[in-house]
Amino acid sequence: MAVIGSDLFEFERALWRQGVLRVAGVDEAGRGPLAGPVTAAAAILPSRWAESGLPAELAGLNDSKQLTEAQRERFFTFITTCGEIEFGIAEADAAVIDEINILQATHRAMNAALGKLRSLPPHALVDGRPVKTLCVPQTALVKGDARSYSIAAASVLAKVTRDRLMVDYDRQFPGYGFAVHKGYGTAKHLAAIAQLGACAIHRKSFAPLKRPEAELGLI
Repeated sequence: MAVIGSDLFEFERALWRQGVLRVAGVDEAGRGPLAGPVTAAAAILPSRWAESGLPAELAGLNDSKQLTEAQRERFFTFITTCGEIEFGIAEADAAVIDEINILQATHRAMNAALGKLRSLPPHALVDGRPVKTLCVPQTALVKGDARSYSIAAASVLAKVTRDRLMVDYDRQFPGYGFAVHKGYGTAKHLAAIAQLGACAIHRKSFAPLKRPEAELGLI
């Protein structure tokens, strides 16, 4: 949760003062689930907001996990339609995750999201730890989605996009409850896997879906 009275433009402001006017916030959603893609997003907020502040439509913008679904949807709509915010959204599906592992898949999606901006930004603020393979210079911020408006915006974009995808997958693969748990390993999801087996969007490299032979290095 954002600290009351804190400046969530602190890190952007420092870069803007140095003449770096395009600062991208970067975040991901869906590293932990047993099914579905990992999504990543990049968002560049206008530097003029350092003086004017956030538009009223973004009042309360914060880490997407701290927001209600209705708040996330409202912020998503504004971020993607206001015209002043640059944004890019990308994903890596379960097959890619199984092929190159979740960390590399997440980083690939982050770079793909940055690549969907008008041009690569001179600097990025990244939620969490440094990303060695990131295609632009970066500042890594632990819990950055609650410390930076740019990262918070990216967090909303990634979370809403992934949640919508999981609702669509629920229609394609009924019985697993993807629309409810979004692919996370809840008791109901694990019970559904035990009954139905894995489907096409399950991450076969994740326990408990990983085959015992694979764990033993026999395949």
